[in-house]
Amino acid sequence: MKTIFILSFLIFTCSTLEAQTIQNSSYGTTGYIKSDGTIQNSSYSTIGYIKKNGTIQNSSYATIGYIKSNGTIQNNSYSIVGYVKKDGTVQNNSYSTIGYIKDDGTVQNSSYSTIGYAKGVKKEWAAVLFFFFSFD
Repeated sequence: MKTIFILSFLIFTCSTLEAQTIQNSSYGTTGYIKSDGTIQNSSYSTIGYIKKNGTIQNSSYATIGYIKSNGTIQNNSYSIVGYVKKDGTVQNNSYSTIGYIKDDGTVQNSSYSTIGYAKGVKKEWAAVLFFFFSFD
């Protein structure tokens, strides 16, 4: 029994080592994003995926959007929903600034109020999680 517990703990620990924590403004954990693009909620249930080619999928692997190499974010119909600039400025499809992703992972709304943290997460991925798509 002890061996099973230790093995389970090691498997769980190793599977979450490469995941970056997504936090709200109070530093409460809201989820995780693994280096392979798997998105998990705070209970480690998979809620979506961001593929290497930029395809964004829900937990059922249905495509819900795309991240283009130039920072353009599209929905599943290829309509532009927003943009993520290299400096971390996040804009909607009308080019109005809706937020910022700082180099340290701080996520701010358009008024510069901190709404969360995504340290070590690609800016485009953080923008998808905080501004463009809901994985609930």
